[in-house]
Amino acid sequence: MLQNTKILIVDDDQGVLYTAKMILKQHYQQVDTESNPVSAFEKLKKEDYDIIILDMNFMSGATSGEEGIDWLKKILEVQPDIHVIMDTAYGDIDLAVQSMKEGAVDFITKPWDKEKLLVTVHNTNNLVKSRKEVESLQSKQKILLEDAKNEFTLMIGREASIKAIRKTINKVAKTDANLLILGENGTGKELVARMVHFQSMRKDQPFIKVDLGAIPETLFESELFGHKKGAFTDAKEDRVGRFEMAEEGTLFLDEIGNLNLNLQAKLLSVLQNKIINRVGSGESIPINIRLICATNKNLQEEISNGNFRLDLLYRINTVELMVPPLRDHKQDIPLLINHFLSMYTAKYQKKRLQIDEHTYKELMNYAWPGNIRELRHAVERAVILAENRKLEMTDFVPASHLQDMEVNEMMDSVKMDEVEKKTILEALEKNGGNQSLTAKALGIGRTTLYRKIKRYNIK
Repeated sequence: MLQNTKILIVDDDQGVLYTAKMILKQHYQQVDTESNPVSAFEKLKKEDYDIIILDMNFMSGATSGEEGIDWLKKILEVQPDIHVIMDTAYGDIDLAVQSMKEGAVDFITKPWDKEKLLVTVHNTNNLVKSRKEVESLQSKQKILLEDAKNEFTLMIGREASIKAIRKTINKVAKTDANLLILGENGTGKELVARMVHFQSMRKDQPFIKVDLGAIPETLFESELFGHKKGAFTDAKEDRVGRFEMAEEGTLFLDEIGNLNLNLQAKLLSVLQNKIINRVGSGESIPINIRLICATNKNLQEEISNGNFRLDLLYRINTVELMVPPLRDHKQDIPLLINHFLSMYTAKYQKKRLQIDEHTYKELMNYAWPGNIRELRHAVERAVILAENRKLEMTDFVPASHLQDMEVNEMMDSVKMDEVEKKTILEALEKNGGNQSLTAKALGIGRTTLYRKIKRYNIK
């Protein structure tokens, strides 16, 4: 099996180039040659190589090796991580030491035999693989440490809808199936994604979250796929993308519904081929990740409106899971409050705070437009600002917000009354003013209809 290593041989002797290529291409995936160091240097600006075998003398009659060392310095300025083997027909230990001091990893003297060349390149290739493994481990370790700082809590709730989600998570987690999580903002979509990850076979690998709604279009490829130094103006150094960071772990793409069609096409290509290319690099990097996506948008409507690709939807939703808004499982609010209360009283070293039954009822009747996220922040705020041991409604929700909510509810009530009055008028007209037929058409009793007619002062 060929090694996934890219080698460039630079020598002014065509015979050397031909022989070296014939030997090495039997063992390595890509072996290129250049007789002119200027051309080789330009090639390095456009393509990444792992190993360069560099001649030390190019000018006719030159034996000092100064040319090779000068090119070595230039090459390492462009690609500091590249592994350079110096090649010369004039064996000189001092020259070898000098080239090693300047950054070469090894030194080979011509004429070399096949086995000597293979052993030298093989040893250098082991260095290449070791460096890549170390970089990968360092990146993963950093992500794992950052991830450990994030709180991970189980989905709390006794309502049937929450129990159903937990049941689905238990089924899906042990597989590698792509998961699409739907739901309003603040319902706990990221929590579901983390639960799936931590119950999966990939739990010891990174969980990488990407907020697609927060990434500018111009940085999308760099953020997700990485880039090479010099790929664009601000690319000061090589950067690993989120796909590589998530290798063998889970990649969570939040707000996927915010991607435009152009970026959707790029993402689809990566998911289909399971290969990424860093910006500014021609190297293809295979990926092995578990994909979880989330959005608060109705993707079927987005598809109908031409804003989302149907083929991408098929790719990301092997399993689809809907997280209900808090208003649909209000009976869980006391459980959630007690959980967050316990968490934040410990965090802020507050005495055990209390909530009476009346306040619990008020909290359950509140709309919570921000769902569980809003509830959690409200509890934290209440704990931080608490002056009394007993917490009241205004400790959780500022009075001004409650007033605004009441006004909105009144406005909604007025709108509903207008709709109901209009519906009754239309039904009466359709039935020639006959109240019995109108009540039957509306699905209500005649007494109820009479009461509504009186309420709306319908003549």
